Amino acid sequence: MRVIAGSCRSMPLKTVPGSGTRPTTDRIKETLFNILQSSVPNAVVADVFAGSGALGIEALSRGSRFAWFSDADRKAVQVIRENLEFTRLKDSARVLHMNYTDAIRTIASVGVCPDIVFLDPPYGKGLIFDALKCFRENSCADENTLFVAEASCEEDFGSLEEIGFVSVREKKYKTNKHVFIKMKLGETV
Repeated sequence: MRVIAGSCRSMPLKTVPGSGTRPTTDRIKETLFNILQSSVPNAVVADVFAGSGALGIEALSRGSRFAWFSDADRKAVQVIRENLEFTRLKDSARVLHMNYTDAIRTIASVGVCPDIVFLDPPYGKGLIFDALKCFRENSCADENTLFVAEASCEEDFGSLEEIGFVSVREKKYKTNKHVFIKMKLGETV
């Protein structure tokens, strides 16, 4: 796994040992960031369920001004810190070793509404919907926040509107997909 483009182009990244995480492949990451390319420069990003931190690091390498990383797993947090140190991006980041709800509350407590939020939790556990609700409940998102959720191809996003969000785009791959989500217009947080 490596950084695809930007100031850290081609730098290798460590992955979390074991089978508890599934790193986003370089090819999928490249496709994702080609879609996001105009949104990334100068953005504040949040990489929730960050694993190795590859998505947030890619955003920083491509010009995002700040990235929040959160993961509840101690090994993942250590790998994120090592990757940030190796890429010399640690001064533009904050790593939170806590579960996603506490991380979202922490981000909200400093008055931040991220421009882009990466949500890549374990598949099929409803965590994407729970995280979206948590962002709403903590006033940590607005109509400009773009959520990028990675999920299995089978995961259904048809009930997003019930929680105040809409899917604005979907990109399918062989075994998974990215769903691009925004808060419904006219919704208040």
